[in-house]
Amino acid sequence: MTTDTETYALRSGEKAGIPAPDLPYRPPAPKNWKPRIGVIGTGGISASHLDAYRAAGWDVAALWNRTRATAEGRAAEYFPGAVVVDTPLEILEDSAIDVVDITLHPEHREPLIEAALRAGKHVLSQKPFVTDLDRGAALVALADDNGVSLAVNQNGRWAPHLAWMREAVRAGLIGDLVSAHVSIHWNHGWTAGTPFDEIEDLVLYDFGVHWFDFVTSVAGGRIRSVVAQAVRARGQENKVPLLAQALVRMEGGQASLVFDGATPQGSADRTWIGGTGGSLLSEGPDLGNQQVTLTTAKGVARPKLEGQWFNDGFRGAMGELLSAVEDGREPLNSARANLDSLALTFAAVASARTGREVEVGSVRRLHGGQ
Repeated sequence: MTTDTETYALRSGEKAGIPAPDLPYRPPAPKNWKPRIGVIGTGGISASHLDAYRAAGWDVAALWNRTRATAEGRAAEYFPGAVVVDTPLEILEDSAIDVVDITLHPEHREPLIEAALRAGKHVLSQKPFVTDLDRGAALVALADDNGVSLAVNQNGRWAPHLAWMREAVRAGLIGDLVSAHVSIHWNHGWTAGTPFDEIEDLVLYDFGVHWFDFVTSVAGGRIRSVVAQAVRARGQENKVPLLAQALVRMEGGQASLVFDGATPQGSADRTWIGGTGGSLLSEGPDLGNQQVTLTTAKGVARPKLEGQWFNDGFRGAMGELLSAVEDGREPLNSARANLDSLALTFAAVASARTGREVEVGSVRRLHGGQ
């Protein structure tokens, strides 16, 4: 018996190069609306927010932080004309503030999200915006009742390579989605001895939520269940596991995510998406250096992408909210859509803890609540 090497995938045929489609992957921005933004919480990651907003030319008018000196330092560096206030309430009560960016941790953030929505402000919440899906649904309903938008800073959606791949799927360039596979191999050991090392589900929750969100953004409502695990790497110094993986069951498809957070040398980042009419591949040594390839029956396209996750991702998250408000539509990164991403994340965490396959949506709270 002879073997057809091409059919058996021992050899692939050469395909012609074709021009890459021009897709709207770059961070969006409102066309005419010039809102005033208030930022609540100016520690840590807020520098990336403020740098992105400054680059976009948006108006950050007010800042608050528990430590006033921190807010004053951020204002001096990024928005010298911004007012530093003594309480978050001053931002919420200011009728001239249109949008509030809330960067605090979830336990402090949720009450302020509610207060901001009741005050008629559009809100961008840091991710994850809630640790309880029912609480999140209530906040989404509150935003609807008050006629304002609630979005989530899932900034990874506007990493250039992920954004281009998402838009390619949305445009139908690969037909119907069949599979999505993410594999990331990097050194996350730098978190040892830092506050990150106190997060029990560091990889699946704090880090992995970006990719659970990405998979959800391309798979739509087809995700059904997940099996996951998290384990300690041999020789790791962190208190929490640095290795994790998840297998996702989809209606008519599958997805997988592998996070090797204990790879000190030879880092690699690869995302592959397959469809009935084509495939997408993005690969490179890290998150900031990626080459995307689109393969269809017409040939192979390799777009030349502009930008970086940091800080274009933050510009994209806020820009999408502002554009959606201006256009009178739901933002792609709406809190409503993000509930599906969190449902997958919570289910993966629960599966890693129980060793069982978990139906997505059955785990309503992050730490095992039903």
